[in-house]
Amino acid sequence: MIAAARPIQRPGDAKLLVINRDGRISHGLRSDFGRLLRAGDLIVANDAATMPASLKGTHQPSGEPIEVRLAGRHSVGAYDVQEFSAVVFGAGDFHTPTEFRPAPPNISAGDRLVLGPLLATVEHTLGHPRLIELRFDGTPDSIWAGIARHGRPIQYAYVPMALEVWDVWSPIAGPPVAFEPPSAGFALDWRAVADLRARGVRFATITHAAGISSTGDADLDRRLPLDEPYRIPESTAEAIELALGRGGRIIAIGTTVVRALEDAAGWDGRVQPGDGLATQLIGSATRLRVVDAILSGTHEPGTSHFELLRAFADDATLERASQELEVREYKTHEFGDSVLIEKSKCVPLAGGSDGGSGRPAARAH
Repeated sequence: MIAAARPIQRPGDAKLLVINRDGRISHGLRSDFGRLLRAGDLIVANDAATMPASLKGTHQPSGEPIEVRLAGRHSVGAYDVQEFSAVVFGAGDFHTPTEFRPAPPNISAGDRLVLGPLLATVEHTLGHPRLIELRFDGTPDSIWAGIARHGRPIQYAYVPMALEVWDVWSPIAGPPVAFEPPSAGFALDWRAVADLRARGVRFATITHAAGISSTGDADLDRRLPLDEPYRIPESTAEAIELALGRGGRIIAIGTTVVRALEDAAGWDGRVQPGDGLATQLIGSATRLRVVDAILSGTHEPGTSHFELLRAFADDATLERASQELEVREYKTHEFGDSVLIEKSKCVPLAGGSDGGSGRPAARAH
């Protein structure tokens, strides 16, 4: 696939590959996405805005330059911003491919980091020399101000120009809690949502702190996605239950929505409202209890995002889809084209990685 190198969220010629529940593959325009839905379906999107989570500065003990990419937090609370997990790089910037970025200086607990107007202390490393827990000095308001003034969006070398924060905010963006954009939501705008509602398709949101997609280190990448906090409004939980009760489908806009809804689902498939922390990895052994289909970006085999798609379709179908994406020159990464995958009617045999028993028969369709 070709990397989408321009930060255009909704190009008119964006493509859409569709895999239905029988494994049949078809192609269209992403702008036609709504025509594939029917009255009674419910779209659930992630309304998280993207923080400028890349902070350049200095490792005070050595005096060497570093880049800190914030990667995790304890909750999506507005004032819970003193402690973060983060991935640290040495000198350089996004123009160098992530896998070729130099390592940071040796980092130890107690080290001080000077990140523009912000000061932080390394609390400890998290099982890898480049993954740390840090604590910012100051009040939540001063920390937010420092991040806003000094931070830049996390980005990668395939986009050659520096991204601005508005490039990575979807039209439905709300609280700034994501570290990288929940970019499946780039396909939506409020006009599209209004059109869907007029056709009887409902719309709801969650807030999920979408994490980083790559660290450039193979060992660290295998740990992705990291634990991610989320919040599910009571109105969204009610909308899901109503849609399922009426035989509608739950359409997740992006992998973060799948992860949050499946984490919040009880043994009976009911989604509990409130705050949570998604810790499970969703993959081929997972039996999905809530989500019926996913609108996602195109993802390459071996990535954590692709692993999640294996919960929706078998490997043979996804391999055929990957071949189609290559032959038809789909674009990948956050500004690329999209796929819509309906959950296969062939459900995994065992309980799955989340231990669930699947959606109750009364709710199946």
